[in-house]
Amino acid sequence: MELNTTGYRLPAEDQFRRWADQVPDGFEFAPKLPGDRLGLLETFEARVRHLGDRLGPIRISLKKARDEGALELLLGSLDPSLRLAFDLDHPSWDGIEPRLSEAGAVRVGDLDHPASFRYLRRREAPDEAFAAAVAAAREPVYVYFRHEDEPTAPAHASHLLELLRQL
Repeated sequence: MELNTTGYRLPAEDQFRRWADQVPDGFEFAPKLPGDRLGLLETFEARVRHLGDRLGPIRISLKKARDEGALELLLGSLDPSLRLAFDLDHPSWDGIEPRLSEAGAVRVGDLDHPASFRYLRRREAPDEAFAAAVAAAREPVYVYFRHEDEPTAPAHASHLLELLRQL
């Protein structure tokens, strides 16, 4: 489950512990780190570590144009054992995938470059082509469905599972 709340306000350590205690074995949270809060990296990492084995990939959201300095600060400041997924909105980031791959990180939505895991986000219902792309990945794939007003994400996730079983 994506923890978008961490992108707006960083909860206290106890909240991360409570979340971890409330979910079954194998469940992983994907906390969001806004890329414009570079001064909070140490605190962010320390707090999300309270999720223990429930800590999944960390989605780092960078909305602005390409900034190599910010990227290198993020890559150099966070523990390389963390699974970092960069959500890069601005087209100036195109072509950054080899650098992320070299650092052990991934770009959200990328299935083409070497990686130890994949991180995909969608609003649309999955189709057979999407399911086939997920199934073809040799690495673990984290898929998150987003929704706006209608809570369609759970139905989309169930449909993806159904499609994957049919492959």
